[in-house]
Amino acid sequence: MQSDVDEDDIVNTSHRTRTKVSFEDDDDYNEQDVGDKGSDISPPLLGEKRTTSESEDSVSVGQDSVSSRTKRRHLKGPDSDKVGIDDSQLPPEQLKGSSGGYSWEDEYRRSWDIVQEDESGSLETIVSGLVESQKKQYLKNVTPFQRGIIRALVLVLDFSKVMREKDLRPNRASMMISYSIDFVNEFFDQNPISQLSIVIMKNGLAQIVSEVSGNPHDHIEALKKLRRMEPEGDPSLQNALEMSRGLLLHVASHCTREVLIIFGALFTSDPGNIHNTVKQLIAEKISVRVIGLTARVAVCDELCSLTNHGDLKSSYNVILNEHHFRDLFMDAVTPLAVAKSESRNKHGFTLVKMGFPQRISEENPSLCACHSKLVHGGYICPKCKSKVCVLPTVCPCCDLMLILSTHLARSYHHLFPLLLFVEVRISHSYPSTRCYGCQVGFPKALDISQKNNTNKKEYQTSSRYRCTSCGKDFCIDCDVFIHEVLHNCPGCESNSRKK
Repeated sequence: MQSDVDEDDIVNTSHRTRTKVSFEDDDDYNEQDVGDKGSDISPPLLGEKRTTSESEDSVSVGQDSVSSRTKRRHLKGPDSDKVGIDDSQLPPEQLKGSSGGYSWEDEYRRSWDIVQEDESGSLETIVSGLVESQKKQYLKNVTPFQRGIIRALVLVLDFSKVMREKDLRPNRASMMISYSIDFVNEFFDQNPISQLSIVIMKNGLAQIVSEVSGNPHDHIEALKKLRRMEPEGDPSLQNALEMSRGLLLHVASHCTREVLIIFGALFTSDPGNIHNTVKQLIAEKISVRVIGLTARVAVCDELCSLTNHGDLKSSYNVILNEHHFRDLFMDAVTPLAVAKSESRNKHGFTLVKMGFPQRISEENPSLCACHSKLVHGGYICPKCKSKVCVLPTVCPCCDLMLILSTHLARSYHHLFPLLLFVEVRISHSYPSTRCYGCQVGFPKALDISQKNNTNKKEYQTSSRYRCTSCGKDFCIDCDVFIHEVLHNCPGCESNSRKK
């Protein structure tokens, strides 16, 4: 029985200067050419499994030494134990995948293949489907929970050498920084009275990028400076947690303490026992979230489980692609729900002292107490009469939280989220002809006898989304704007004013 194929069958030393490398995943395989002198093979896509070859043979081609990795494919059936046949010797029919193309093309989905015209040659059905997918972004649980609206969050970014990988374009570090900037803007937009700090893991240490503050501009400028740095060394999860614990040590008791970690490595280089650090986090009631970029890690699984009362579904996730990475990042904008056990341990309520300063305008600039810079105008603290230039912030003189009434109202919507609108079914008559929000005209009512005609978009949807409280109809654009930005139904607000 012939177990291997001779080297002469693989590489012809006199004529062939290129060899083929085969990878196999179950019955399918990927094949690509390797040039002279063994050029590098591009890394696998995210989530793709690649198995190493059974044999590595060093083959001499001319005067160059090429490392050829060969993977032989055995035929299934009665002749499978007789001879090993290379993939290049198989007939083309056996190389076809389920979709009709080659087997290695099954895993790729090209965007231009998704866009298809209907029978009338229109793309309206595709456009409506894209709008509906945008609507699903806020289809979350709208059950009111007890949440902490005054948050202190430490964002920990993995800046070790593993972030140079290019499975996320252009690389992991660049995409992480871009999404971090979007996260900071969205975080302070939805949580204006909260505070944030940024820490990176690099060379086995934890470095502070920005201190705990409520000014998003400082954090964004610090993140932009990270683009000039190169990821180096190994990550240290314990040092990052100890650094985060020190930053959250002086946070007031009425604030929730959270840590969000973007972890790209599969290991951690810690100077001590990380389990002791986890016990201290539990004692100080610090919740930890982890977004993994590669795979689930046991220590991260234990860390999130112990600090979130066993809730792993909302605290520890691994990304699937770039869009999933962004969705997980934006999910952290919503504060975590307070557990029942933690809520029962609290005795009574905590009153928080806040100041609502007045804005002044000045002809001549004066120094502000927060940045010590000359600025025209600002806000005067009602307690110590010092001037600050931006809100919300904490007065640097008397430690009073200075906010506006709109900031407090915007943070309040997390406790009572707006109910989702329901889609109006197709009917021969509708009570509304225009959107209540933007006054755009709705499609006309259709004859019920022609309802079965599905070639046109009008027969597939009514383009109306109704509020279950006030009964007003809105278009899809107003529906998305109300739930993502406004967080208040215009129809319900107008009814309350009439009353």
